Amino acid sequence: MVTNGTIFIIALVIVVLIFLGILLSFVPVMLWISALAAGVRISIFTLVGMRLRRVTPSKVVNPLIKAHKAGLNVTTNQLESHYLAGGNVDRVVNALIAAHRANIELSFERCAAIDLAGRDVLEAVQMSVNPKVIETPFIAGVAMNGIEVKAKARITVRANIDRLVGGAGEETVVARVGEGVVSTIGSSDSHSKVLENPDLISQTVLSKGLDAGTAFEILSIDIADVDIGKNIGAELQTEQAEADKKIAQAKAEERRAMAVAQEQEMKAKVQEMRAKVVEAEAEVPLAMAEALKSGNIGVMDYMNIKNISADTDMRGSIGKITGEKKDDR
Repeated sequence: MVTNGTIFIIALVIVVLIFLGILLSFVPVMLWISALAAGVRISIFTLVGMRLRRVTPSKVVNPLIKAHKAGLNVTTNQLESHYLAGGNVDRVVNALIAAHRANIELSFERCAAIDLAGRDVLEAVQMSVNPKVIETPFIAGVAMNGIEVKAKARITVRANIDRLVGGAGEETVVARVGEGVVSTIGSSDSHSKVLENPDLISQTVLSKGLDAGTAFEILSIDIADVDIGKNIGAELQTEQAEADKKIAQAKAEERRAMAVAQEQEMKAKVQEMRAKVVEAEAEVPLAMAEALKSGNIGVMDYMNIKNISADTDMRGSIGKITGEKKDDR
């Protein structure tokens, strides 16, 4: 039969186990033991303080153990402050170890600044040891003879750790190299010179110091491929000739329209003159009748006028018949 004393002991054991579970979950004892085993002296109260400051102890202690084993002089306060600033502690420690192995001067402060700036500091250190090759797309330029030349370049760059903070990225390097390639092709007398000596492009571009203000150091620029494009000069001349043709056609059409308008105006004037002549001829009989009525002319005078008019009409008809016979001959 279970007595009250037994129940009390069981309850006490359960309470103790719950308290120990809560305590062990709050105090990273196993992490503290791992640090001591690795030779890293860190107080258990320091780990508790990390919990109170809402710092994950493993995010600081594990990189600290790694740095200690690599022979780096890094303190807990440095790693914790970088973690609180929003940095990647593990990546910073890995970058410091890589730089230490490669004999690259890199302090913790500079490494943390690069990481907080949003750049991958480990990748930058690796790129300092193993340069990276950036391949540009085809860059088109036009030589002086109007032939388009397309060139593809391979840029070998090495990270410049001193300029990683505030330095321009890969896009700036590619844009500057593209500008240099276009400028070099455009200054060539003909496309054949570019094809004969493509390394002239790389030499010219490399001598311009395009890596100034960037986070990289350009080691070499190599022309991987060169192709011939369109005859831009001929196309421009063709387009200019077509434009001149359209302008000439427009001017000719304008002159034709003006000529048609002048012709229509002349026809209108002729019609107006004919109308006036017809009107004047219509007034002649009236004037003759008035003259006869008033006695200004006699009947014989009127008959003489009619005879002269008939004689004139006859002479005109004879002249027309004679002209037609001459044309037939």
